Amino acid sequence: MKDLVKKLQKYEIRIRKVINTQMQGNFHSVFKGTGLEFDDVRAYQYGDDVRAIDWNVSAKGHGTFVKTYKEEKEQSVFLILDVSASQAIGTTGQQKIDIGKEICGILALVAAKQSSQIGMVCVSDQKEKYIKPGLGIEHAFTIIKAIFELKAKSLRTNLAAGIKLALSIIKRRSIIVLISDFIDQNYERELTMLAKKHDLVVIQLMDKREIDFPALGIIPLLDKETGKTIWVNTSSSSFQHRYLTTYADNQEKITKICRKYKANYLTIDTSDDYVPQLINLFRLRNLMRKSA
Repeated sequence: MKDLVKKLQKYEIRIRKVINTQMQGNFHSVFKGTGLEFDDVRAYQYGDDVRAIDWNVSAKGHGTFVKTYKEEKEQSVFLILDVSASQAIGTTGQQKIDIGKEICGILALVAAKQSSQIGMVCVSDQKEKYIKPGLGIEHAFTIIKAIFELKAKSLRTNLAAGIKLALSIIKRRSIIVLISDFIDQNYERELTMLAKKHDLVVIQLMDKREIDFPALGIIPLLDKETGKTIWVNTSSSSFQHRYLTTYADNQEKITKICRKYKANYLTIDTSDDYVPQLINLFRLRNLMRKSA
């Protein structure tokens, strides 16, 4: 555990140092809000935008009132991590689930150093772990310990159910970091709802062996989520086309949703150094905030 924490702290320091240097002192916080949140109501004044009228309050008969807003300074941060069996692909210690857990640990430490509240939801086809948002380095270590000790009760994936669960738990607008390989179907509606309601960051974990599937002839493939073995002809052009098309279509769906609702989208291959990619992601968020 100590070695793990040291590793995460090294990554976290590397991220903060590079961002602070490259942003030339203008870097505020990875987890600052980018929009406005409701503050209060006040009496309507000549020139106010009629779209800001709070009709529920005004209907009480004490005059016409408009909603006022304040800039979001600090938001709660929620990490949603897919811990289903499809994540357990790759080299031992560098599987998708390992990289996902490391990223969660780094972000927990970053949040703690920046006095941001951070919570955690781990999902498969059910709730596997929920940690309420909290502050401080001890809370970050609580998250790190919990995710690295977690053994999922279910092997299956149901992203739609997992996102619905998160939506029911997270009431206030928050920064959501959703980490999954997205090997699932029929989750687009829920992902759209998440992007509409929250400041969403999507991180898709990938393994080269899943994308560049070798032509090995007829071989048995084990479905880790069902435990069933099926025989497929990996050299078949129809198999290769169907396999690659499924991945491409899945990425396109995610990309469209993120683009439409201004969510950040990042793909990370387990064999790559993901720290520079996280740095670029944070830099992009800062640029978006400045231009907003």
